[in-house]
Amino acid sequence: MITISPRPVGRNCSTISFASTLYLCPILDLLLAEVPAKWHAELRLGLQEALVNAAKHGNKLDPGKVVIVRFFLVSEFYWWEIVDQGCGFTPDCNCDRSDYLPPDTSENGRGTYLLKTIFDQVHWNEEGTELRLCKQMSRFRFPLVN
Repeated sequence: MITISPRPVGRNCSTISFASTLYLCPILDLLLAEVPAKWHAELRLGLQEALVNAAKHGNKLDPGKVVIVRFFLVSEFYWWEIVDQGCGFTPDCNCDRSDYLPPDTSENGRGTYLLKTIFDQVHWNEEGTELRLCKQMSRFRFPLVN
């Protein structure tokens, strides 16, 4: 089940929560509804990575646990905060786009690299249960995905 909290009057924030699942199409559609269509594919890829991580790795696909996503639009900045109810996460690396080399036998770090490539800001809280992503529309150079 998907729960959508109505946007409070005068606020620029929406909240969506859903039971841990990998069926993310309707959730991604809601999260991208206010984003210009030409950026949907690129942001959809990044948001899907973040939501899969929260549901699968954070909540262990436990249907009794939820993923909460808060979406903010402030000026030309799009923000998504993704919160899971898992034990937390410590990124394997603070890899920069320029120095990341994918391991030959493992996908560790692939998701972090992908998020840092797509979004302008990627931050986890200290517990590793909340991810904050930001995309500044004026910094879009060209769509990574067409």
